[in-house]
Amino acid sequence: MAPSAPFIGDQRGPFDLALKGGSVVLPDGTVETTVYVKGGTIAAIGGQADAARTIDCTGLTILPGVIDTQVHFREPGAEENENLESGSRAAVLGGVTGVFEMPNTKPTTSTPEAVADKLARAKGRMWCEHAFYVGATVDNADQCGELEKLPGTAGIKVFMGSSTGSLLNVWENGLKATHHPTLFGGMMKQPYGPPPVCCI
Repeated sequence: MAPSAPFIGDQRGPFDLALKGGSVVLPDGTVETTVYVKGGTIAAIGGQADAARTIDCTGLTILPGVIDTQVHFREPGAEENENLESGSRAAVLGGVTGVFEMPNTKPTTSTPEAVADKLARAKGRMWCEHAFYVGATVDNADQCGELEKLPGTAGIKVFMGSSTGSLLNVWENGLKATHHPTLFGGMMKQPYGPPPVCCI
């Protein structure tokens, strides 16, 4: 049995947009109802309200946008394969509304200047929300606490296996001997070996 469609959210209209009659994925299951949008944000689900624009979504599924936390758009250095514009456009077409881009580009994204360069390249070209990982290297490991706070940064990416340039297997190239609590967030239980499961 399909779940009921209670009115969820702000009941005050009018709304900017009504997505009517689609199969809406909710925590308790999927229900055919209307999603109301105000100011670019979902404001209500279900019920009857006025909207400036209505889109008939009969036969369509309405779900939240996906956030892809590991994309490789190859810019700078290999734009002939993909770039920030083409990769983010493809992401949006697949229902992805936000991306975190990996640092193994040429040059690598491992300095404040490289992050600033990627942000400048993204401005006005990327089709979705975005942030950039900073790649951990032997040279920047002691700065990672500050690097992860840079505007537009998704976090620090530690490559435990092979990668690109100075990002090449930082574990084997010196980090294992230097104990970086800011880099590994105090998760490390074994001081001289990689963790058995790596989610970094």
